[in-house]
Amino acid sequence: MRTLCNCIVSLAWRSPDGGTTDICHWADGYPLNVHIYTALLSSVFDLKDETLVLDEIDELMELMKKTWSMLGINRSMHNLCFTWVLFEQYVITGQVEPDLLGASFAMLTEVASDAKKVDRDPVYLKMLGCCLSAIKKWCEKRLLDYHGNFNRGNIGIMENMLPLLFSATKILEEDVPCYVTSSQEKGEAVVDEHSTGNRVDHYIRSSLRNAFAKMLEDQNVNGTTKYTEAQEVSEVLIKLARKTEELGIKEKDIFSPVLKKWHPIAAGVAAVTLHTCYGTLLKQYLTGKSSILNETVLVLQRAGKLEKALVQLVVEDSVECEDGGKTIVREMVPYEVESFIARLLKQWIQERLQKGKEYLLRAKQTETWNPKSKTEPYAHSASELVSFVKEVVDSFFEIPVTLSESLFYDFVNGLENVFRDYIAFVASCGSKQSYLPTLPPLTRCSRDSKIFKLWRKAACSVGVEDRNHTIGGEEGNNPRPSTSRGTQRLYIRLNTLHYLASQLHSLDKTLAISPKFTPSKIPSAASRRQQQQQPNGSFFEHSLSTLQIVSQHVSEVAAYRLIFLDSNFVFYGSLYVGGVANTRIRPAIRLIKQNLTLLCAIVAERAQPLALKEVMKASFEAFLMVLLAGGGSRMFSRFDHEMIEEDFDSLKRVFCTCGEGLVVEDMVEMEAEAAEGVVGLMGQSTEQLVEDFSSVASEAASGGGGGGAGRKIPMPPTTGRWNRSDPNTILRVLCYRNDRSANYFLKKTFHLAKRRPMIKMI
Repeated sequence: MRTLCNCIVSLAWRSPDGGTTDICHWADGYPLNVHIYTALLSSVFDLKDETLVLDEIDELMELMKKTWSMLGINRSMHNLCFTWVLFEQYVITGQVEPDLLGASFAMLTEVASDAKKVDRDPVYLKMLGCCLSAIKKWCEKRLLDYHGNFNRGNIGIMENMLPLLFSATKILEEDVPCYVTSSQEKGEAVVDEHSTGNRVDHYIRSSLRNAFAKMLEDQNVNGTTKYTEAQEVSEVLIKLARKTEELGIKEKDIFSPVLKKWHPIAAGVAAVTLHTCYGTLLKQYLTGKSSILNETVLVLQRAGKLEKALVQLVVEDSVECEDGGKTIVREMVPYEVESFIARLLKQWIQERLQKGKEYLLRAKQTETWNPKSKTEPYAHSASELVSFVKEVVDSFFEIPVTLSESLFYDFVNGLENVFRDYIAFVASCGSKQSYLPTLPPLTRCSRDSKIFKLWRKAACSVGVEDRNHTIGGEEGNNPRPSTSRGTQRLYIRLNTLHYLASQLHSLDKTLAISPKFTPSKIPSAASRRQQQQQPNGSFFEHSLSTLQIVSQHVSEVAAYRLIFLDSNFVFYGSLYVGGVANTRIRPAIRLIKQNLTLLCAIVAERAQPLALKEVMKASFEAFLMVLLAGGGSRMFSRFDHEMIEEDFDSLKRVFCTCGEGLVVEDMVEMEAEAAEGVVGLMGQSTEQLVEDFSSVASEAASGGGGGGAGRKIPMPPTTGRWNRSDPNTILRVLCYRNDRSANYFLKKTFHLAKRRPMIKMI
């Protein structure tokens, strides 16, 4: 024991620097000394309530001072140890007593004064660095996620913690040599810790990022996961936008008043951070955006509302700033909600219009022009196209966004282009010219020739008898319609056009009364262009006007095909062949009536007047061609006029009596005017015809100035617009006039060749 005692005494009398000293203590045992002393300091707390200090604390402190010489403690060391004990007691008692934190800060003020002294002990400096670093690290850990550690009930603790942290940090930076920040230790980006505002800025951004990440976690949102249910993702993003806005309000109401003491625009920084967090998520969502446009628009609209709320938060918080908060606002990269919605809508419109073009292409490849059904006598492709357009229009108006005029008109114009392309496809059915027979060359009759006599005899005995036998024998009094399948398909085209017209009117009304589109009081450039293009106010003005033109065209082609192809064998091909008396128009009229009955059974009711009108015009033209361009198998005399006039009256009555006023009598008379004029010429004498022809032809040749005496009459050109005042029409009447005077005039004036009669076998 003596030996041990001597060793202890010799060690106790040593000084830290190896010199002599008059104080006996454990110079090599500072860790143990400090632990012993902090244990003594901990005795100031009440055992029953460890958050309270005993009333006898002053007496206890006086007793503890007596241990300073033995434990090597001085005033500076005591202040540091007591600061630590108070802070540690706050932590181990559950952080429920903010007074302990306040007492720690009060003691830290003493420590800050001690740290400025010149004669600081190296061991003290080492302990100072370790103690304050631990306090700083613990405080920062909570402040970097203050949303998770504090709330409205314990915000006072955060208010006490901040000055404690900043005071400890200041001592470490200014008075502890070789101090290394925690960021530098971890190799992270260094925060400017010399500025209290910068540190608070860092805490705000970090805490809000953590809070936002916690919201994502609660919603099971993983940035790397691709959702299969687009609607579910949209709902989550809308909910996150609402919660983000609530988080911003919470920050402003609870935390910003505390943080604003250390940072002038604490709420503004919070708003920018939240804006960035949600913006990153929104960008990720839009990169792999949902195919459901409505859901995407709802997300963008909610994001726009969030952005406005956060911007307003920045503006309100930056009122007192020198630059009005411009610097912090620049950090907010705009969501550009309106422009993105506009781009999204344009893309959606383009996709739908492209799909419309695909419908058109498929129609061109597959349409057979058979009726969809008995109750729907139009093309199946038209029904598909209209259904598609209606669905697109309904979807367009279901998009939860206010439509601009330019976007609305772009959509409508795109739809109209689809309809116009389809109408052009329906109209591609040829022309009437392909069914009109080629005009035969002009010749003169040679009535007195032996060849003519033989031809007439043969025609009467063979051609005419066979023709009457064919028409009457095979079909009797009720011939079957001769309308070919090709002509019936043209009727379906006509029905299709009228179906499109009715559907366009319906769509036009739908667009006009839609609450989603209200024309602005000040017309935009787009609306002015639209008004110029559509003076009647219809959205499909061009298509509707084109439909009228195309309907007339298809009706015309169908009519000429019916008369000049399907009915040719009883009309242009045989009427008056071999003589008027033996080949009257009655068989042709019977067949025309049957064909018109079939036409009315196939063609839609509203399209029948136009179709019948075109058949009437084609019939009248065929009758004219029989009289004026019937070829070598026809010739007429003046005495045939009465029969021809009677036949034409019969032909007119067919259309006057067809249906219930489908073709009005005035229209029949107007269309028949040219043919009646020619029939009138057939009743004039040859001398009168020659005189009229000479007068009209000479006047036409001289440009209306009258012809000179003895001047040669030129051959009048064939215009096809036949009427009784046309010189070519009068000339043709003379060419088919079967008498000596006409033959002589034509031979002398134009040297026309004689006709070669043909025996027509039927």
